[in-house]
Amino acid sequence: MNEDVGLEKDRARYGLLAVVVSNLAIAAVAMFGVWRLDGDKSVIVGVLTAAFTTVSSITTAYLGIKAVSNTAKAMARDNARDRNPVDPSGGAPSGGV
Repeated sequence: MNEDVGLEKDRARYGLLAVVVSNLAIAAVAMFGVWRLDGDKSVIVGVLTAAFTTVSSITTAYLGIKAVSNTAKAMARDNARDRNPVDPSGGAPSGGV
């Protein structure tokens, strides 16, 4: 059980790291593009809009997937606990015999 918790922490940590690094890369490319456009306002607006949309989409997708994953795991854990209730006296599971 403890290995599962460590694995989930690693997955969350590296997933978030991937999102942050990709967002920083998108921001860097957008800033470089704006710098190279030399004041063409209509193209700058398009570049910044695309960058903002991409960053918000990636971040929202990560957070949404993480939330659904956490909810599914909690439901599975609760379902397993309901199927195998523990005897209040501390003995073996009380169901099935």
